[in-house]
Amino acid sequence: MEAAIKAGARTINIPDTVGYTIPNEYAQIISGLRNKVPNIDQAIISVHCHNDLGLAVANSISAIQAGARQIECTVNGIGERAGNCSLEEIAMIIKTRSDILPFYTDIKSTEIYRSSHLVSQICHMPIQPNKAIVGENAFAHSSGIHQDGMLKAQNTYEIMSPEQVGIRQNELNLTSRSGRAVIAHRLAELGYGKEDYDLEQIYAAFITLADQKGRVFDYDLEALVFFQNLQDDDEHYQLDFLSSSTHTGHVASATVGIRAGEQMLTEAATGNGPVEAAFQAIHRITGQPLKMVDYNLQAKGEGENALGQVDIIVEYQGRRYHGAGLATDIVRASVLAYVHVLNLFERSKRIDAVKQARRQA
Repeated sequence: MEAAIKAGARTINIPDTVGYTIPNEYAQIISGLRNKVPNIDQAIISVHCHNDLGLAVANSISAIQAGARQIECTVNGIGERAGNCSLEEIAMIIKTRSDILPFYTDIKSTEIYRSSHLVSQICHMPIQPNKAIVGENAFAHSSGIHQDGMLKAQNTYEIMSPEQVGIRQNELNLTSRSGRAVIAHRLAELGYGKEDYDLEQIYAAFITLADQKGRVFDYDLEALVFFQNLQDDDEHYQLDFLSSSTHTGHVASATVGIRAGEQMLTEAATGNGPVEAAFQAIHRITGQPLKMVDYNLQAKGEGENALGQVDIIVEYQGRRYHGAGLATDIVRASVLAYVHVLNLFERSKRIDAVKQARRQA
């Protein structure tokens, strides 16, 4: 470390790459370096902790108490194996326990919840319900004594409020009677600039959703923006129609119509359920031998009218493609996810063709 600082290093990282150390041990390592490296005051000690033993956050806090001033962390703690130190946990520990932790960060805590869920969607990594700070149960109280205490005084069992991390109560209910200006205003309040979405497309999707659900909430709007940004203007495949049926004790069936460029292609198939039947129909339309690796369904929102988000991963010739679909009907959401994959697959073929042409040239 002394030689590195002499050579010009201004940040020195001490990683626990395999997540083996424990807090007091890690603190002693940092303290020892501060005491033994004569020019340590010329550099910032940075720490990088993995979570193999569930101690990445605890070790990082111990490190800053011992003199480290930079923590390498990730949103939702995503990372190799069991993950890295969780950004949202570090930020809220420092904010909540400022009485014994005289440190600060420039993190805007009210953006934590939205950032967490955005990263979860992009990386196709669901957040566990009991995840600290951002899990859906983080501010839920089911114990009778806890519920009684919360009714009498909210801070009895709540050391921080949902609003501190950006969890809104979704008080504004939008309906099909809401106009474009209202939608644009609400998205601006949620932090989206006009350049982040196409208002006409968002409004059309909003009206369709409002007709289906009756009320549209903030999380619905954000989901629409996210999925709009997944789409490309030059999509080769588009879902035109979908019909599916299932009856107890009978084989499910589905008919799918997909527009492929200028062609309209329709196929019907059966399966163990309507999703499998719809996928089989798509296989017949495209003839693409794609292998399903993962299928994940989660609710976006609350109640029986929540949007269903389907994430799938398929594999073809050693490559993996992640597709996502969003709809009130999970069969439709599943088909949209598959169509998304087909467009990614089509785009990769075009890119490969361009690369091949360049090599030949």
